[in-house]
Amino acid sequence: MVKRIHFTVEDLARTRVATTIGVAAETFDSVRLLKDRDASLTFRRWRVSVHGRLGEQAGPLAALMPMRGPLIDAMSLMGDTASVDEAVDNLMAAPRALMRLELENLAFHPTHRSWARNLMDGDREPRLQVAAALRACHSVTVAPYWSRVRSHLSEVRGAFASTMADGGVEQLLTTLCGPLVRWRPPVLEVAHRHDEDIHLNGRGLVIAPTMFSTPQIQLLSPPLDPARAPTLAVPSLSETSLDTVLWEGAGQSTAQSLDDLLGRTRAAVLRTAVGGCSTTELARRLNISPATASHHTTVLRNAHLITTRREGKAVLHTLTSLGIALLEQRYPFV
Repeated sequence: MVKRIHFTVEDLARTRVATTIGVAAETFDSVRLLKDRDASLTFRRWRVSVHGRLGEQAGPLAALMPMRGPLIDAMSLMGDTASVDEAVDNLMAAPRALMRLELENLAFHPTHRSWARNLMDGDREPRLQVAAALRACHSVTVAPYWSRVRSHLSEVRGAFASTMADGGVEQLLTTLCGPLVRWRPPVLEVAHRHDEDIHLNGRGLVIAPTMFSTPQIQLLSPPLDPARAPTLAVPSLSETSLDTVLWEGAGQSTAQSLDDLLGRTRAAVLRTAVGGCSTTELARRLNISPATASHHTTVLRNAHLITTRREGKAVLHTLTSLGIALLEQRYPFV
């Protein structure tokens, strides 16, 4: 079975790459991955480290993950933000129409159907339960690894961008080829459980790497905004990544030592820059002025802890390998 994504010249011109599908979608995928007994060996060490740490707190999220049929699109519901707080805010503010569109075709277990109807009808309590479950699951399955995961996704996104810069969008689509996807101009064929034709009609496409998704590539389309470009979520790890170090040393506390070394604000800037962050976003998240944020990023850049590049009108800061090592306390001087 194949999902065929049809491109026009305008679609190729409007295709772009993103860093992540968002922490909410990654958290949903991580919980689903824990339920999958046939999951890739790539995640073996991760599964061992989180095994048994999720109990009843995961219930509301698990209820939204039927064993068959369509799945919820957490990115459309909660956005592609890297902040779990923003994801929860988006969930609580999501229109009832969007909630209903995302849930009405799910094959809920009979014991969850009444609860699901209340959720679809806009009741606040079920939303609060989903929000609490999202936070609880995120704190166990994603947060301890997010620094490395976000940096990994940023590197993959950078490789996508470099491919586009060197050979154009079609070169990127060609390099995505494999058992799951094939570029047959002007159609991108993606392995799927159902045959379907998707016409982009000038919207373009967003290509984003994912960490915890199943091997199947997903096409995520915002149901209430048909004019917006859909997102192609591409798994970033393969079976060849068996010795990945992404799962090592999670949970080590470096906050106090890093604050002592760099100062509290500068250490916070370093942590916030994980995976990429603009000066304006740094200032907003840390409640400091843009000038102060710019000063701290200059110091960190001169110390080779971050790199800075221009992306459109924004200036984006990302951690270097030295910055990641410092953040994860892998150097004796921390």
